[in-house]
Amino acid sequence: MRQKTELEITLRTGATGEARSAGAEGTEARAAKTEVESRAAVGPSMEAIVERDNLRKALAQVKRNKGAAGVDGMSLGALAPYLKEHWPTIRAQLLDGTYKPQPVRRVEIPKASGGQRPLGIPTVLDRFIQQAMLQVLQADWDRTFSEHSYGFRPKRSAHQAVTRAQEMIAASHDVVVDIDLEKFFDRVNHDILMGLVAKRVADKRILTLIRGFLTAGVLADGLVGATEEGTPQGGPLSPLLSNLMLDVLDKELETRGLNFVRYADDCNIYVRSQRAGERVMASIERFLTGRLKLRVNKAKSAVARPGKRKFLGFSFTSRTRGKSLAQIVKELSVYLTGWRGYFDFCETPSMLRDLDQWTRRRLRAIAWKQWKRGTTRFAELRRRGVGRDLAAQTAGSPHGPWRLSNSPALTIALPNAFLASLGLTSLVANKAA
Repeated sequence: MRQKTELEITLRTGATGEARSAGAEGTEARAAKTEVESRAAVGPSMEAIVERDNLRKALAQVKRNKGAAGVDGMSLGALAPYLKEHWPTIRAQLLDGTYKPQPVRRVEIPKASGGQRPLGIPTVLDRFIQQAMLQVLQADWDRTFSEHSYGFRPKRSAHQAVTRAQEMIAASHDVVVDIDLEKFFDRVNHDILMGLVAKRVADKRILTLIRGFLTAGVLADGLVGATEEGTPQGGPLSPLLSNLMLDVLDKELETRGLNFVRYADDCNIYVRSQRAGERVMASIERFLTGRLKLRVNKAKSAVARPGKRKFLGFSFTSRTRGKSLAQIVKELSVYLTGWRGYFDFCETPSMLRDLDQWTRRRLRAIAWKQWKRGTTRFAELRRRGVGRDLAAQTAGSPHGPWRLSNSPALTIALPNAFLASLGLTSLVANKAA
């Protein structure tokens, strides 16, 4: 009850324990006039973003996401008291279009392929405002995004993207056009991105604020550098803006009738022949360069059989792969370590938990496939502590490896602790409880 009361006090639409200044009253009057003048405008408004219930949800989500302090050193624990004292002023700035985001703090996290990936951590206040914006903008935009897009969208996940890719391969689209965008998040053209936002949002205050987040700058080595291109990874709003940019690519691929799966900047297109794949690769590269000013990393992109490429760190097109379960776990954990470092900052704990579960289930399916015959399966289940009747029933089941990977017998035989003992990295292992 105390926490709920605190939130209601903190995010009131008026002043909180302070005398209302003439300046604040004038600002709100101007905001009211702006609202009346723009009622017929297209898309979300700043008034919807600073609405109390939306702010309450945003504050709760930012707290759940956790995360480090930004350039001002303010911790998450200090955010609510800060808002209680300063929210009337901040709200007025948002409503009259004068709020100025602070620079992001640059950090480096390990990449799965080696080296470091730069991330920018906004201040907790800016994360709160971005989250409030995300909730309103995503509710308006997401329904227009492609069914082939799975990254950072409600009720969509990485393992759904991998499953969809496998379905396309199973349907004889067994050549993949694997497109790697060169430093996508660092190279997004601000003018093109803002043009796309402006088609969906008429409220100039929102447009100004988004541009402010894009150009706020980066603090690294004690100096603030300008950001003339790119979307700073690490804030709640960045994935939505990236999806908006790449929705242009999605619509182009749909117009061409191509089968594809996209998760953030990872895009795989599935065709039936090498020749078709090479033709698609060349034409899509021209489209990306000409329309979106994005470059394809030719060293990391290829047209090949799916078994020779990885999508989101996985290459499970063949369950056996000719390797032991321990070898597969060892290779997989390299990628999962990079994923964990990246998504810790992108703050998507529910997706990480789902992917952890999906990965363990997939490994159980691999083991079941590798055991091959019913007698071997029965013996392995018994050796690993499964009762005789359950082992016999499971070993003789007509169901396939994926169905049985979720069975009680395989959960007993290959528990989470066993997979961890092989060195399987958990994506949520280093999340605070």
